[in-house]
Order: sequence, then structure tokens, then C-alpha cells
Amino acid sequence: MDRPALRPEAVDVSGLLSPRVRGIRTSQIGLVADRGRDDPDVVKLWIGEGDLPTPPFIVEAAHRAMQAGHTRYATSLGLPRLREALGAYHARHWGVAIPPDRFAVTAGGMNAVMQAAQALLEPGDEIIIPSPAWPNLGEAVRVTGGVPVSVPYRVDAEGRFSLPLADIEAALTPRTRVIMVNSPSNPTGWIMPADEMVALRDLARERGLWILADEVYAHFTYDGPIAPSFLQICTEHDRLIVANTFSKNWAMTGWRAGWLIFPKGLAETFAKLGQYNTTSIPTFVQHAAVTALDEGDGFIRTMVERCAEARAILIDGLSRLPGASIAPPEGAFYLMARLVEDEPSLPFALRLLEQAKVGVAPGTAFGPEGEGFVRLCYAISPELAREAVRRITGLLGR
Repeated sequence: MDRPALRPEAVDVSGLLSPRVRGIRTSQIGLVADRGRDDPDVVKLWIGEGDLPTPPFIVEAAHRAMQAGHTRYATSLGLPRLREALGAYHARHWGVAIPPDRFAVTAGGMNAVMQAAQALLEPGDEIIIPSPAWPNLGEAVRVTGGVPVSVPYRVDAEGRFSLPLADIEAALTPRTRVIMVNSPSNPTGWIMPADEMVALRDLARERGLWILADEVYAHFTYDGPIAPSFLQICTEHDRLIVANTFSKNWAMTGWRAGWLIFPKGLAETFAKLGQYNTTSIPTFVQHAAVTALDEGDGFIRTMVERCAEARAILIDGLSRLPGASIAPPEGAFYLMARLVEDEPSLPFALRLLEQAKVGVAPGTAFGPEGEGFVRLCYAISPELAREAVRRITGLLGR
């Protein structure tokens, strides 16, 4: 006799998931963006993405690679030719010699951070993260079972951010395993001075800690040369992992290509992590990435010059608002601004979207230390920057 099929009870299966996954927080950036993502009239400054398309010479390189049949699997560390090009890129810009066997190609900067967290953290291990911080950093740590420990930036009367080494040292505990440094910083624009990098390196050596350096925005500086890299002061045996991406420099956000640099001797480890995370990123994308590295320095300069102009327009225009507090960011392409008093940042961001058709990220998307701020991405045209100023001042200047 046939038995009746068993049917599961109507329950909320989300409660059956891993507690770490259940605890993943919803991004407030996405919460605001979802309200106006499809509205063509909104000036969209919420996402960390420029308004320029990927340069044609990179698109054409991908097309040529597809036509040549480069559509099959690649080694999980990345094509040897791409890792050689990454070495040449770092030698050209920072004067460092990184051999191909210290690179791993990843599915964007996010996957680079995730693989680093997987490699370094056991459940309960703590990682220091200066805050306000890109929310993905802390959530990647939580997914892997680690514990993010926020160390707030200090903010002076003019709105400038700083991060004394003593504040990092005071946050260390016996559970601390990693110190995260994002310089230039998203969202604050802070750049870690070279002498403080040396001091942090020495502290990490003394305590046996890892440094995880997110150096994605290194080219985007406005008061000096390219931002310094930990690679310039560390040896191949230091406990240093550097995460980077093709997304920002070459307008390749949707291509999902990034890279990691790790100490000597860890190639096999990251080959396995790459294998079980993504197998590899698309092979034709890797060929296009080689072209970006070899031929894209001019495009980077164009991007930085464009950002500098939009930055100046936003700072000049928004600083005129009564009560506004805006310090020129040293790097990256974000303006962390106080535009109103006594209004929480999330409701204010939603009001700005609804009443002025300007989309910004609420400061609390980057942690409680971001309350009172909103973040504006200025990787945009000067014309769009002027329109954003016109709309915001039209609303708040009344």
C-alpha cells in the first residue's frame, strides 16, 4: 500500500539557517537605492561606482578573447600572463617586486576580502576595523565566524578624520588576529600616513598579528602622489594580505575581477580557496584585465582628474549650506558630509531622495559611527555634480 507523501509544515525556514548567515545585516545603501534605482530622474550618488562606461579598448580585448576561444576554465590562481601583468603594474606604480606566485585573481574586491577572511579567521577571532567602514568588510568577517571590532576614526571640528595608532592598540585583545586598514578609506577619504604604516607594521610584527590592507582607491588622491602601500614597507614573509580590484580604476564594476597579494609560500592555499569559491573568474575577462593593466594608466589619470573636479564642485556648493560640515577628503571618491543637524542619517537620505531626487548613502550604513553623515560618490561628471548641488541646496537652503 502506497504511503501518502509527507509534507513539510508551513514554517519559516529562515530560522533553520546557520546563525552566522541569519545574522547578516541588510545594507542601508541598498535599502535607499532600491527606492529609486529605476527612477531615471534621480541623481544617483549612493553606490561606489562611477558613471563612465568601461573603456572601449578593454571591452574590445574581451571580445577578441572570446572570439579566440578563451571561454574555458582557467587555473584558480589566475592566468600566468595576468599575474605577470599585475607584477609589472605594482612595480611601475609602487616600485615593488611581487612575483606571480604571490598573486591570486578573485571575483572582484569583495571575493578578495572574503578569501582573506576565510584564510585568516577561526570562529571567535577578532579583526580590528576602523569605522565608519564599508559595510561588506564586517559582514564578510561575520560570515566566516570572526568578530569585527570597530575602532572609530576621530573627527576634528572641521570634519577631518584621523586614526591614532594608540586607538588601534587599545582595542587589541588576546582574541585579536587581524588589523584591517582601508586606505584611502571608503567612506571617509582618510589616507594612512607612511610613517604610521611603518608603526602599524612594527606593532603587527611585535604582536604576531596580520594586516589586511584594502588598497582599492590608491590612485584616487587629491593633495599628493599615489597613496603609499604596505607592500613598500613589508617583506614577502610579513603577515600581510593586500586586496584590490579592477572595478574602480578602469570602470569595471560589473566584470567582477580583483586580486589578492599574499606572503610567500601561500600560493597552494589560495589556489584551493579560489577553486572552492569560484573555480576561476571568466577567462576572457582575465585577458581583458591584462589589457587594462598594460594600457590603462591614461584612463586612470582621466578618472582621477574627473573626480577631482566633481569633488571641488560638491565641496564648494554644499559648504555654503548653513550648518554644513564638510572636510575635503584626501582620497577615494566619496564625500562624507554633515548637511543637517538633529536628523538621523537614514530618514534624511530617504527625504533627500523623495524631495530632491538625489540618492545618497546614509552614514549609518557604515556603522553607528556614521550617524549624522551622508556619503556622496563623486566619481561623476562635473555637470552631474552641479545638478546634485543645485537640488540639495534647493531643498536645504530654503
